[in-house]
Amino acid sequence: MPLIDPVTMASPPTKRGPAPSATSPPPTKDDAADTKASSSSSYSLLPVQPNPTSLSQSVRHAHPLILSAVLAARFPALVSDPVSAMSGTILPITAALQVAYAVVCLPVAGGTLQTKAKKSLKSKGVTGARKGTAAEGGNNPIVTALLSLLLTAFSVPFLYFAMVLFGAPVLSHGSHTLLCAAHMAVLGLFPLFYVHGVDGNAWAAVGGFKAPLDETFGGFVGALVGGWLGAIPIPLDWDREWQRWPVTILVGVFGGYVLGKVLGGSIVWGKRV
Repeated sequence: MPLIDPVTMASPPTKRGPAPSATSPPPTKDDAADTKASSSSSYSLLPVQPNPTSLSQSVRHAHPLILSAVLAARFPALVSDPVSAMSGTILPITAALQVAYAVVCLPVAGGTLQTKAKKSLKSKGVTGARKGTAAEGGNNPIVTALLSLLLTAFSVPFLYFAMVLFGAPVLSHGSHTLLCAAHMAVLGLFPLFYVHGVDGNAWAAVGGFKAPLDETFGGFVGALVGGWLGAIPIPLDWDREWQRWPVTILVGVFGGYVLGKVLGGSIVWGKRV
């Protein structure tokens, strides 16, 4: 029987636990899912900062001009015999130029984190970094370039089928389309393989077009857009030799890559699509 206070006619205070908080309801499954999504979206890919050496700066500025000169010099041969021109000269020279550009100008995948890019983005309030490239030392540039070429070769069939889905000839001109896809892979994908390796988060950002613009991602986007725009003159009834498949596609890929690379490394560096 509880004791009664004769003055207040009330039971004496008892010891109770802390009162339940009324500030927020208990978390639900939806809240947990939102928290998980926000934590996964906090990953932020930094734009690629070219190597700061004087040789790197010279090569990266001369690289677009040399690529354009190669295509311009071989354009008559490309119009008359696309397969021979692409396989004999344009593709080998383009691959060699891309390897030289990557080794001299770009940070190797798994190498030192780009300090200047990190400081620049921090000043803009952007946080997050690629932990996969923060290790000191890094990989050998030559080995990384060779592995990147191998990964680029594996990506060519996928680009070939993508071009077929977008209207490339299926029953004819198979070698033309395959060589065009190889040029697109060497120009657009090889630099990305070199700087990102097989980092799944980085490639998710690239594939979702959420990566920041730089010379590598800008060149990739430019090559895709240029190849798509290059198909416009083909069905027109101008009856010109250079309208044959895939001359205008290849010119669009080269022009888009050069433009995207130059813009990505300058006025739109660090911005997102």
